[in-house]
Formats: sequence, C-alpha cells, structure tokens
Amino acid sequence: MTVTELSTPWDRVRVHWSAPTWLRTIHVATGLPITLAGGFVIGGLAVVSVTFSWTVVAPLAGLPLLFMFAQVFTGLQRRRFAAYLGVEIPPVLRPAERNPLKRLVRDARSKAVWRQVAYHVIAPVIGVAGFFAVVVAWAACLVAGVLAVRTWAEGASGWPGLLLVLLAFGLFVVVPWVVQGVTTLDVMVAEALLGPSVNEQLVQRVETLQESRAEVVEAADAERRRIERDLHDGTQQRLLGLAMNLGMARAALTDVPESAREVIAQAHEESKLILKELRDVVRGIHPAVLSEQGLDAALSGLATRAPFPVRLSVDVTERATPTVEAVAFFVVSEALTNVAKHAEATGAELTVGREGDRLRIIVRDDGRGGAAPGAAGGTGLRGLVQRVGSVDGTLRIDSPPGGPTTIEAELPCA
Repeated sequence: MTVTELSTPWDRVRVHWSAPTWLRTIHVATGLPITLAGGFVIGGLAVVSVTFSWTVVAPLAGLPLLFMFAQVFTGLQRRRFAAYLGVEIPPVLRPAERNPLKRLVRDARSKAVWRQVAYHVIAPVIGVAGFFAVVVAWAACLVAGVLAVRTWAEGASGWPGLLLVLLAFGLFVVVPWVVQGVTTLDVMVAEALLGPSVNEQLVQRVETLQESRAEVVEAADAERRRIERDLHDGTQQRLLGLAMNLGMARAALTDVPESAREVIAQAHEESKLILKELRDVVRGIHPAVLSEQGLDAALSGLATRAPFPVRLSVDVTERATPTVEAVAFFVVSEALTNVAKHAEATGAELTVGREGDRLRIIVRDDGRGGAAPGAAGGTGLRGLVQRVGSVDGTLRIDSPPGGPTTIEAELPCA
C-alpha cells in the first residue's frame, strides 16, 4: 500500500506496524548471536595469526581457518539479510583453486576477503548497539503503555495521566523508526563490506559478457558447420547427380533435333556453373576440410585457389578451438580476397604460427597499399576487425600508399 492510498490515520498506523517492522526486529534479534560468534571466532583467529606470526606455523594454520570462517559467517549473514529484509547481497566470485597454498595466497591478496573480515570485526559493535537500541525502544514503549493503562485504570486524571498517554503514543510511533534506522545502518555496512565493490561488479559483468559473447560466437560457428554439412550432403549431391544425368543425356541423345540438344547442353553447363557456385558458397560458410584436417590443409587450399602466387608457412603443432580456427581461416580468406580485388599485387606471403596460447597470422602482399578498415569500400576489412574482436583477438593493418600491405592478427587459442 502506497502513501497516497492511506485514507485514514488508522491505515497509516497499521502500515507503520505491519510485517516489515516485525521482520526488522527479528533481524536485529537474530543478528546479535551471529555477529558475536563471528566476531569472536574471526577476531580471535586474526589476533592469534598476527601475535604468533614469528612462528610461521600460526599464520599458515590460522589464516586458512580465518578465511574459511569468514566465508561461513558471510553466508549466514547473507541469508539473514535475504530472509528478514529481502536484501540480496551478491557474492564475490573467485576463481577455483585446488592448491591450498595458492588458495591461501589468493585469499590473502583479495580485497573482498579482507572486507568480509572487517565486517565481522565491526558487526558485533553494530549488532550490540542496535540490539540494545531496539530492546530499549520496545521496553520503553511497553512500560509507557502499561503505566498509562494502569494510571487510567486507577482513575487517575490530570497532567500525569495525560503525559503518560502522550509518551506511550509517541513511543508507539517512534519504535518502528528506530528499528528501521538500525537495520538501514546494518544493510549499508553489509552491502559495502560483504558484497562486491563497484570495480569487482564491473569485472564480473565484463566476464559474464565475455562468456555470453563466446557462447554466441560458438553457437554461430556450430550453426555454420551444420549448414555446410546440410548443403554438402543434400543440395550439393542432388545438383551433382543432376549435372551427371544431363551430361549423360547430352552424350547419348545424338539423334534428337538440334534445338533440343542445345537446350540439354545449356542446362548441363548451367548445372555445372550452379554446382561450382554452390561449392564456393559452402566453402565460404565453413570449409569441411577445416574441421576434418585442420588449419594447415584449409589454408593450403586457399593459397592454391588464389589468382596469384602465395608463399605459405604454417607452424601449428597443436590445434586451437574450432571457433578460433574458423576465425583464422576467414581472416586469411578475406585478406587474400582483398588482395585479389584491390591490391594489384603479383604475389603474397602467408605465415601462421602458434606462440604459447596465441595464434599469430600474417598476410603480406606486394600491392599498391592504402588499405584501411574505414576506407571507402572497406567493408571486408571492417568485417575482419569485428570477427577477430569476437574472440578477443587483435588485428593490425599496415598499408602505406604504394605498399606493401601487412595484415597481422593474433587470436587466443583457449
């Protein structure tokens, strides 16, 4: 119910004393034992680890327990805030690590972990102060109400009775505000220390977007492979059969009229042209040789079909992911297509090698240069930039006027 919907004073009082007030009170009451236990355990482990740091053994044993209990009590606090206040404090995601020593170093260097430790050290102060504030407020309200009722029951009148009634009514109104103020302070501190910081939220958001983008790219590449298989195994085979039948008809039907032979011959030539165009389309969608034999064989095919000499050098001992291989293939394909269309080159050099977890591709031609992604008609190069960026790769184009042009791409293999 909103404020504008509260038509009578009783409606306002009823909302003031509705379920959220009681849930906030329960939140404060249940928070006291949890915060005291967390402060005692975590504070004690911190003191022991620092006091006996000279032994080396104490920190190595105490810090892992400190970080473990910090996670345990952080989980309890998150569930408490969610259950009674409806406040969801997102967890801080940390990479998994099986090695205990590396995990200890990771946690010791994590600002999020130390913020959680700080919260559990500070929380007992807030918990105790808030608990007593709420208890005193409720007790004062109850005592004032009982005294007011008792005074009027005994027939007392005048200023003392009136003052008790006003005091009871005032506390009756103020207590929910006190409870709300205590829980608001608790939420502010918890969200600042238990949840991820703004930078950590941005990092998590970026990682989520990267994972989503990678899934989209992989799904698109898988769909291209499926379309290639369907065209290769279905439509292309039917066209091949049609071309063969027309060829046999053309060779066998020698006694038909000349006009009919011309129609058969024309249909035969058209079917062969369509079959060639379909093969080019299928190869452009996703070459089957890339999936079956790898990048070396697929690039060799590109170099062979180029209308100019291409010197090829491929040194890839370990295959990358199918998506990265597909991007690498299309980078080379588009680069060689641009050379054929615009560079007026007499030859090109293609070098592909794997350096650690990066796949490096260099396409160099001896053409007239002047290539740039933003240039007129440069949609192919812009497409290369987008395709390489889809897998977090980098693309550099060096093409001064007069040439030569060098296109260098680096793709992550993982």
